[in-house]
Amino acid sequence: MLFKKSITQLVSEAHESGEHTLKRTLSSTGLVALGVGAIIGAGLFSLTGMAAADNAGPAVMLSFIIAAVGCAFAGLCYAEFASMIPVAGSAYTYSYATMGELVAWIIGWDLVLEYALASATVAVSWSQYFGELLKIFGMSIPDEFLHGPWEGGYVNIPAIIIVCLLSLLLIRGTKESSTVNNLLVILKVSVVLIFIGLGWSFINPANHTPFIPVNEGEELLKSGKIGWGDFFKDGYFGNFWYFRSFQSSRSFILCFCWL
Repeated sequence: MLFKKSITQLVSEAHESGEHTLKRTLSSTGLVALGVGAIIGAGLFSLTGMAAADNAGPAVMLSFIIAAVGCAFAGLCYAEFASMIPVAGSAYTYSYATMGELVAWIIGWDLVLEYALASATVAVSWSQYFGELLKIFGMSIPDEFLHGPWEGGYVNIPAIIIVCLLSLLLIRGTKESSTVNNLLVILKVSVVLIFIGLGWSFINPANHTPFIPVNEGEELLKSGKIGWGDFFKDGYFGNFWYFRSFQSSRSFILCFCWL
């Protein structure tokens, strides 16, 4: 359980060729689009408005900055590990080389759980947007089939369908997945830029006061409903979700740069 693989052994295994090895097929453009596409996603479109309107107020911009700094430090840690152990596997490989196979086994399954829960979260968010889009065209999906059992429904059919379709795309191949991701990134970045351009003229500095919601009582502050409580609870931690993709994009970029 405490067996470790040396860095030399890990690197030599990565140099092996054959059907059991991974094919490196992503270009630099695809790698950049992978990171951008993961960051500009459900967290940005779903949580920004709620964090600003209901929690952090105008100080949500500080939440973004603090979350970005925190992720930058974590990203630097990954960069240092990547320079020492330039092989695929991310935290699993680093744990295998430093703390042994038991810790690596735990980390590996934690990563599987992390990506599974993240995918479910994004799928549910997409389902909500899809339901609202159908309403614009005069169509609708019964609430029982648009929400899961914990939300008063039976099953979230749109979420299941999108997960299945994307799973089939991933099975199809990395190149195909990268091409679709590039197109989606262009679409999402265009939407963000159009939103900024159209909303620029509606900026009113008077709405930025108070910059941070006022603390109206110690108990309310502790509850996280106002003031710095919400600034950190739903501002910082909510915005941290937006930047979480640096781990996955770093792993792909490492494989590209290593070539």
